[in-house]
Amino acid sequence: MRDLKARLDTLVGRVTMYRQMTIVLAALVVVAFVASAVGQLFYTPLELALSLVALLVSTVVTGWVIARIVRTKAHVESSVITALIAFFVFIPVGDVSGLLVLVLAGAIASASKYVVAWRERHILNPVAVAAIVITATALGVAGWWIANPVMLPFVAVGAFLILWRNRRLSVGVTFLALATVILTVRFVLVGMGVGDSLALAYTSFPLVFLAGFMLSEPLTLPPRRWQQLLVAAIVAVLFSVPYQIGPVYSSPEIALAVGNVVAFAFGQRGALRLALVGSRRLTPTSTEYTFEARRPVRFRAGQYLELALPHHGVDSRGTRRAFSLTSSPSDPRRVSIGVRHAVDGTRSSSYKTALASLRPGTKLRATWVGGDFVLPSDASTPLVLVAGGIGITPFVSQLADRSTGGSTPSDAVLVYAVSSPDELAYADELAAAGIRVLVTGPTTTDGLPPSWEHLGPGRISSERLAAAIPDLASRHGYVSGSPGFVDHVTGELRRAGARRLRTDAFAGY
Repeated sequence: MRDLKARLDTLVGRVTMYRQMTIVLAALVVVAFVASAVGQLFYTPLELALSLVALLVSTVVTGWVIARIVRTKAHVESSVITALIAFFVFIPVGDVSGLLVLVLAGAIASASKYVVAWRERHILNPVAVAAIVITATALGVAGWWIANPVMLPFVAVGAFLILWRNRRLSVGVTFLALATVILTVRFVLVGMGVGDSLALAYTSFPLVFLAGFMLSEPLTLPPRRWQQLLVAAIVAVLFSVPYQIGPVYSSPEIALAVGNVVAFAFGQRGALRLALVGSRRLTPTSTEYTFEARRPVRFRAGQYLELALPHHGVDSRGTRRAFSLTSSPSDPRRVSIGVRHAVDGTRSSSYKTALASLRPGTKLRATWVGGDFVLPSDASTPLVLVAGGIGITPFVSQLADRSTGGSTPSDAVLVYAVSSPDELAYADELAAAGIRVLVTGPTTTDGLPPSWEHLGPGRISSERLAAAIPDLASRHGYVSGSPGFVDHVTGELRRAGARRLRTDAFAGY
């Protein structure tokens, strides 16, 4: 099972979540055209084609024009994703008047990212905004035609891949489980059988599409997992329970919009403007970048930010990447990240190449801050921290935060897996934290800081962990690194007796 998870993490991690969303949605478009061509959809291939073109052109052009007006760089891929989602929400048409409505819908969706926004961060899902406006003005209808038996299996696979890649599977499952129960009870109460009720819920309501492609949008989700689950539950109830308040009727788009508003109340309100202060080489393969924030960055030690870096020659990895913060929340205007760069002739991504070439003073934008990889509030809780390579970064922030607050965890053990002593990033910071450090790697103790212990070469095993940390079962475990490393170490920790584990897998790093 761990090998399967690692392979899946590696597969979906080859591209950014934005590129993956584009690919999956494009695949669903192809499925829709094939189904239409063989007579399995009510809409003709011509109607699908005309509607798709109208939405793509309108959304991309509107986004580009507004970006020029506000003097920022247009995010074309985001506009394409918005258009593809809208394609499955609005009823395909072939007449001129209907196509003009779709053009308007695309423009509204794209413009909403700038108009329905706070400090450069949009508040509501753009397609939900367009659907609400178009439906409320009676210009058209958001039919959510993606909800049909033919498309359901493909939508389900795509939604799973998106939720898995974004670490939002629990959010999607929470929404689906609660909405399914409510809808099934509704239908059973009017005389339908349980099986027919379930079939109706999943083939006539856009449950899976909403969960996988819209509810999971990072920019409209709150930062913590419990907050995300609460939003998922709220959207599920509003989605499934029929109501009417004056001229307002229950609909998927209104349910999602309400959830977006609740999420906005929890999170970092607005995009973050950062200016590069400088960088320093940590190891032969890693570098730390430090930024000055225009306004305080609200975060908890162990969380990450998504950094947007528009650049020329963008490859499949895109222009946005998530990095764990290495700085302490005690200085919210100065934030830093640790980044691993390709070496030994390995081709680096266009993003990291552009990042390495930045000069001090360059201004960037962070679009999201969040994550649940945070230490217990009780500083006396015994901990075992396990890092693989650059996976050390969240622990640096956590230990610095504890030190700043005068509550350095005296009962914490760090297991640090590296390829050589040269790859011990943040060695001085870790030594200053005063915790026990165990290093695994193909070397002897030569080159290690004083008092650090070498566990030997090879992969971390349950036997070595149990021998080095006899009270492992009583400790809260935290594991950070590549997906393969996290999956392996999590299994070994459980075999050694650990039960309370939290992980932070650097998917696609």
